[in-house]
Amino acid sequence: MKLEDILIKIQKGEIDVDSAANEIHSMSYTEVSDIAKIDSHRMCRTGIPEAVLGEGKKPDDLVEIVKNQVDCAGRVLVTRVSDEQIEKLRLSFKPENVVWNERARIAVIHNGTQCPDTGGIIGILSAGTTDVGIAEEARMVASEMGCGVVTIYDVGVAGIHRLFPQISKLKESGVDVVIVAAGREGTLPTIVSGLIDAPVIGLPVSTGYGAGGSGQAALMSMLQSCSVICVVNIDAGFVAGAFAAQIANKVAKARNK
Repeated sequence: MKLEDILIKIQKGEIDVDSAANEIHSMSYTEVSDIAKIDSHRMCRTGIPEAVLGEGKKPDDLVEIVKNQVDCAGRVLVTRVSDEQIEKLRLSFKPENVVWNERARIAVIHNGTQCPDTGGIIGILSAGTTDVGIAEEARMVASEMGCGVVTIYDVGVAGIHRLFPQISKLKESGVDVVIVAAGREGTLPTIVSGLIDAPVIGLPVSTGYGAGGSGQAALMSMLQSCSVICVVNIDAGFVAGAFAAQIANKVAKARNK
């Protein structure tokens, strides 16, 4: 049950304040045997949906957690999913209720409940094709939070002429915020920020090799950006997508007023 449903019940006189308080308290989290406590009220409280990290979980435990979250919220994001885990999830839910993005290693499990449509618009760029998986993680999260997403991939600085026509595309789309995923030296977010009047989120990716490889050089470069950007951790596609969606949703709400 959503918080709004409880408030409507109070308004209609169907429950008293004490009963409503008990129901709200029960929404704070849901215990899944002795293995997990699901934050079933996170979306109402923060605007960011509860997500389940697949990495490190036994497939059977993951299925049990996901089933409980779907019962609570209707939809759930499952991140960093292994091949074994996705097979188990597919066996446990109807095929039409499992959306799998292999490149991003994200699954969305639902019971037919639809995503919201907030009107927020996000642009997501990747420097190279090897950065697309993390960019797709951000896209999936932002979409689940109700945003429209414009994706532009493989426009890194080694062939910077590819970028400039795409900046025009972003401007024409009216994006509220832009995520730029880049590995190696991580230059692209700085350049994009200098060309567009929307906030830019730098998403360093663990591509590269040798000194500063695995995303460290990209992270340090973005932190030293001479144009204004915000930077998340290495490979933190979920964080970038959620943060961008929070910004875009606030902008859309103000725009719709």
